[in-house]
Amino acid sequence: MKWLVRALLAVILGAALAAGAVWQWLQRPLTLAAGSVELSVEPGMNPAEVARAWVAAGVQTDARWLYQWFKWSGQSKQIRAGSYEVHTGITPRELLDKMVRGDQVLEQLRLIEGWNWRQVRAALAAAPSLKAKTAAMSDADIMGALGEPGVAPEGRFFPDTYAYSRGVSDLTVLKRAHAAMRQRLTVAWNGRAASVPLKSPDEALILASIVEKETGAASDRSKVAAVFVNRLRVGMPLQTDPTVIYGLGEGFDGNLRKRDLLTDTPFNTYTRGGLPPTPIAMPGAAALQAALHPAPIQALYFVARGDGSSEFSNDLAAHNRAVNKYIRGK
Repeated sequence: MKWLVRALLAVILGAALAAGAVWQWLQRPLTLAAGSVELSVEPGMNPAEVARAWVAAGVQTDARWLYQWFKWSGQSKQIRAGSYEVHTGITPRELLDKMVRGDQVLEQLRLIEGWNWRQVRAALAAAPSLKAKTAAMSDADIMGALGEPGVAPEGRFFPDTYAYSRGVSDLTVLKRAHAAMRQRLTVAWNGRAASVPLKSPDEALILASIVEKETGAASDRSKVAAVFVNRLRVGMPLQTDPTVIYGLGEGFDGNLRKRDLLTDTPFNTYTRGGLPPTPIAMPGAAALQAALHPAPIQALYFVARGDGSSEFSNDLAAHNRAVNKYIRGK
């Protein structure tokens, strides 16, 4: 009987020692191959794969120990996909906590109000740690992947700052910007002023893009929108230079000439009436609101004062006087 008691005591002692060793291991900082180690946990990776991936990335411990800790903790199924970075001093417990919280290393992509689609693609190409999935895709392919086949991409993405995990695809970030613009446009359109002579959300987006490019001072934005809305009402050509410049494409050298204003393109609002066929840039939230809530003024003209603001006129005679004052210095 004594031998059985001794055996039980040995088992209990061994278990206690093992538990103590495990507890110490959980609290002890892991040895890293460098001051920091990064890992991208891909969707669908199981806990054993995650453990092996950390060891391969530079966490110098036994992958089996990490896996058993993930499993024993009861949190292995809560590990989130994403990009993680750990530094010297991190313990196994803290490593798991980081992945369960989704405490990721994030990069940022900033899309600016007034940018055109070429600039968006350039920003995607230059963004750090993005998988360049769209680099080999045509504009049509991209819009098809976003659920809008046959739609031009210009103006379809909301300008904002988008945080993303390292290693995600640029198409994933574009989807967020595209969804944000659709949501913003829907809300703005549903709340539009009843008197606005626009037939669809697309027309609102086009007008907002023009307002975005034409506005120098934020306080003038709704007045700029009013000028174009008033011109649409009376059937007057919009005659806005940014649309002409957009139609010239990459051939524009920064100097808009009289011949450019006379050269007909689908975007030349001097030679064609109504709105251009697509937006010419990404409008921000303020431009969307201005296009759908223009100021209650009768102005048909405006000219830059030279300080960022504009002078608005109801008729051509007053506009000519403003041009003489602010442009010709007379």
